[in-house]
Amino acid sequence: MAVIDLKQELESNSYPGRGIILGKHADGKHAVLTYFIMGRSENSLNRVFEETLDDGIRTRAYDESKMEDPSLVIYAPVRIIGGSTIVTNGDQTDTIYNFMDESSSFEDALRTRLFEPDPPIYTPRISGIACFEGGFSYKLSIIKSNGDGSSVQRFFYEYPQPIAGQGHFIHTYQCDGNPPLSFAGEPKTVTQEGDLDTYTRTVWEALNHDRRISLFVRFVDLETGEFESRIVNRFGN
Repeated sequence: MAVIDLKQELESNSYPGRGIILGKHADGKHAVLTYFIMGRSENSLNRVFEETLDDGIRTRAYDESKMEDPSLVIYAPVRIIGGSTIVTNGDQTDTIYNFMDESSSFEDALRTRLFEPDPPIYTPRISGIACFEGGFSYKLSIIKSNGDGSSVQRFFYEYPQPIAGQGHFIHTYQCDGNPPLSFAGEPKTVTQEGDLDTYTRTVWEALNHDRRISLFVRFVDLETGEFESRIVNRFGN
């Protein structure tokens, strides 16, 4: 599969929605974990990412007085359990964490979940997990509606041997629309290059300026397990 330039891919789509990118840096020495959120409504735009004490992140309202419905917009996108980092676009992060804490699997956890209950969009649930025990590997998943909300479709993708300079990108929507259509096809193979600050700046600037809300990027040293993270918020940075 052809490798797509990440910057060009993001610039070509005004509204991919929420996106997860997991991959291996071009230097071959770091894993790259990326999550961003975009929005159109005031309730959705009124958010920021913040770090948690357990090295994850959560969303919170930027202006509590403007928060209308927290049910689908306030959650923990990133959590660590053992030697794995979970990245999702909703509260399925906690479902995965709880299943794995009971020695169950990423896949089993997501088989208990449906797409988001937000008709007529039926936003997909996208999830990823980066595993660092016994070598670096990662998985992605998307749970989506058949189109009218009457049936669920679940897809899982495994990447046991990541390639330096390549990542896999999955997002919630194909493009802007009313309502926007769910992501279709396999995760896209995209470039993973530039140092942490350059990469973060490139992704943030490539996202549509009217729709972007927050961005999280983490580089993990594959030899030591040490990591550095960056958060960029539309508000508050």
